[in-house]
Amino acid sequence: MPLISIITPCFNEEENIEELNRRIAAQFAGIQDCDYEHIFIDNASTDGTVAAIRRLASADFHVKAILNSRNFGHIRSPMYALLQANGDAVITMASDLQDPPELIPAFIAKWREGFRVVVGVKPQSRETRLMAFIRHCYYATIGKIADIKLIPNFTGFGLYDRSIVEIARRYDDPYPYFRGMVADIGFPHAEISYEKPLRTRGITKNNFYSLYDLAMLGITSYSKLPIRLATIAGFSLSLTSLLIAFLYLGLKLAYWDRFGMGMAPVLIGMFFLASVQLFFIGILGEYIASIHTQVQKRPLVVERERINFDLK
Repeated sequence: MPLISIITPCFNEEENIEELNRRIAAQFAGIQDCDYEHIFIDNASTDGTVAAIRRLASADFHVKAILNSRNFGHIRSPMYALLQANGDAVITMASDLQDPPELIPAFIAKWREGFRVVVGVKPQSRETRLMAFIRHCYYATIGKIADIKLIPNFTGFGLYDRSIVEIARRYDDPYPYFRGMVADIGFPHAEISYEKPLRTRGITKNNFYSLYDLAMLGITSYSKLPIRLATIAGFSLSLTSLLIAFLYLGLKLAYWDRFGMGMAPVLIGMFFLASVQLFFIGILGEYIASIHTQVQKRPLVVERERINFDLK
């Protein structure tokens, strides 16, 4: 029987993980010709999440856990768990119940049809219009500037064949943009649409910084356009400034007594050029920070404890 690994990263999700485990188990109860393992990877939760995981693991050998020594973030931790899974296919989903476990049978059915990658896409979600608009703009922007064709409205929720996991292992990326990695691998994929529900219990761990970090990671990992725009903008602004300087010189020579330069054009030009410089210095800094992260070669996570991994 094929083994399906379910990966659910968690941090302070004690209100959700028991229902999540119950709903996942219910899906596999209806799939008689598959076995499964459910791997929680906990980022040093400060509530009762770890205690709840221990209760689940003591009652069900399908439940396994990796307990991290500290919070390694929402990018490194899921990737590490993916690489520890033993399944013939691996399904990753969030532990906040916004990735519906009820799609598992559909994922497995597509995998059996021959797709190595089956992704859940959410063209619609129950969130504020502002957040939906921001997400739409981001996906549209990165889709146009990326060096590869990314999957729109894809957050990582999906099924990945063992061969995909082994290819991902060879990337050896200490801070991976997994959504881009899936697209970069390039195998044909199946898409299953769903409407992302609102979180009903607990507090979201996605703040402005974490969302910004993920957005910039996607841009710096799979697009050279912003850094090249800096070069193009620098050349264009230099040429424009030179032309304006010659224009002012000509006007001053032609209308020496009547044409006054004034301070307003000087100040506006100075502040405009300074703001453009700061913007592109920031872009350059993002790329340098990405390089710095890559060359450090730190481990994805450091484990504190494993639960039930010695059970078959």
